[in-house]
Amino acid sequence: MRVARVFRLPMMAIMTALALSGCMRTSAAVAVAQPPSDLDSFADAAVPTPVVRDTAYRLDAGDKLRVVVYGQEGLTNTYAIDAGGSITMPLIGAVPARGRTPAGLALQITAKLRNGYIREPSVAVEIEAYRPFFILGEVAAPGQYPYVPKLSVESAVAIAGGFSPRARRDRVTLTHTDHSGSSRAVVPLGTALGPGDTVLVGERWF
Repeated sequence: MRVARVFRLPMMAIMTALALSGCMRTSAAVAVAQPPSDLDSFADAAVPTPVVRDTAYRLDAGDKLRVVVYGQEGLTNTYAIDAGGSITMPLIGAVPARGRTPAGLALQITAKLRNGYIREPSVAVEIEAYRPFFILGEVAAPGQYPYVPKLSVESAVAIAGGFSPRARRDRVTLTHTDHSGSSRAVVPLGTALGPGDTVLVGERWF
């Protein structure tokens, strides 16, 4: 009986150690192999692609805006700034936009909606499309074209089909118009172009 007890204690210790080591291996494998949850994948897929955001940009006629009034589907829509410099929305009518930033316009819309229409409105204004630029003179296809950010005069000429055979190719006349007025200057082709600008490509002297 004494011999059996002598062997029983070491055997129990060995079995206990093996059991503990097995549990540790099992728990570690589960932690490492855990796949990402379906909720994580759904959250990533649900993030919408934002439209253009430009907090310092000054709005003017021709800009198209996405106005979001949270919880109000009838007010959330795309609005174009008209020739008078305003957008027209349901309930509140015309809202002056020319010269304002998108954030400033959002505050103005919020104030109008709060005045007897919605108790605590939440409004966001984003630029959906900038007003177009114009290119005239000695290019293949003069006219009006959609503006995109970081556009140069040289790129604008390319969009208009390139120079005509008689074009002056080293500089152009650029007219910039915004809420504060217009300015005109002769500039090189690398000059940045803004929304609503007009490029005039002159004729070269032979």
